[in-house]
Amino acid sequence: MAYDEVLAQRIHDVLDGEPGLTTKKMFGGLGFMLDGHMAVAAGSGGALMVRVDPADGEAWIDGGAVAPMEMRGREMSGWLLVDRSALATEEQIGLWVGRGAAFVRTLPPK
Repeated sequence: MAYDEVLAQRIHDVLDGEPGLTTKKMFGGLGFMLDGHMAVAAGSGGALMVRVDPADGEAWIDGGAVAPMEMRGREMSGWLLVDRSALATEEQIGLWVGRGAAFVRTLPPK
């Protein structure tokens, strides 16, 4: 199992009914796409990758549970990694999944 299946189901529950929702295995996780844009992804260990407006994302980094996403040692602008400790409740996961969905809804469909 490359990604956290429980987290993936929780994400699916939040996004269920969203128009243009698809999933795709990538980067060892399961990406949730809206109209062709990845909004969030379930990673291994229960971490959530969230796509955000880079201007907003800076304010949400807390030095603990929410950090900039890094890939191959490089920070990925517009992506945050949210630790499972910040996703314990349905309200918390809804907040983060909602932020990713809201941002990609500002982009033109692919």
